[in-house]
Amino acid sequence: MWQVLQLSSDLAKHRHVHMEEKPFRCAECGATFNQFSHLTWHQRIHTGEKPHSCTECGETFSQWAHLISHQRIHTGKRLYHCNSCQKCFSHLSALTVHKRIHVGQWPYGCPECGKRFIASSALTRHHSEERPYHCDECGRRFNQLSHLYRHWQIHSGKTPHSCTECGKKFNQLSSLIGHQKIHTREKPYCCDKCNRMFILLADFIIHQSPYRRKVTSLHQVWQDIPAETLVRHQKLYPRANL
Repeated sequence: MWQVLQLSSDLAKHRHVHMEEKPFRCAECGATFNQFSHLTWHQRIHTGEKPHSCTECGETFSQWAHLISHQRIHTGKRLYHCNSCQKCFSHLSALTVHKRIHVGQWPYGCPECGKRFIASSALTRHHSEERPYHCDECGRRFNQLSHLYRHWQIHSGKTPHSCTECGKKFNQLSSLIGHQKIHTREKPYCCDKCNRMFILLADFIIHQSPYRRKVTSLHQVWQDIPAETLVRHQKLYPRANL
């Protein structure tokens, strides 16, 4: 199908795509681009300029598209759904990473301890002590802004998501979806090592921990699991062994 371009400037840009011309060069690092706007965005990496600011939290971004993507944290919009477990995500990239859990892919390994991760960002944070986001209510610190927002909901007391079966309320839609599987007994998470099935993603990750890292004892595994997750896991599987 022919693409119709109305302006001569649009035609010039379009030709660069097909001819692989990249006439715009960064003076700092030599990277080349086929559009001047792309060069402008790139140069903000060197200058640190972040002209686009979120009106909700004040976080700034170098590109407008990144700001729009970030604002989904505040609006709660989750456009991408996992077909295996119905968990929802605000970004397609997050859904792509999540799907690795269902197929047992943990491609990023830590050279120090052997623990494996589904995302390179998780590996980078693994041994990092940096937690720049802190809660004004209790002082707890987080390494991701989205984790801080989820934590804030605990203090706000808002539980807008209600289970139609038992009436239990949750502050996150993903928590409600996970809870509803208890009623349906749906077990979407399957261990590719032993074929054991799990209702909740957190329990599946706990079970997979020995396979994801080199451990000398299971005590090492349990040390890495949040206390609230352990309590829920032990209530559901009081006699289960990892």
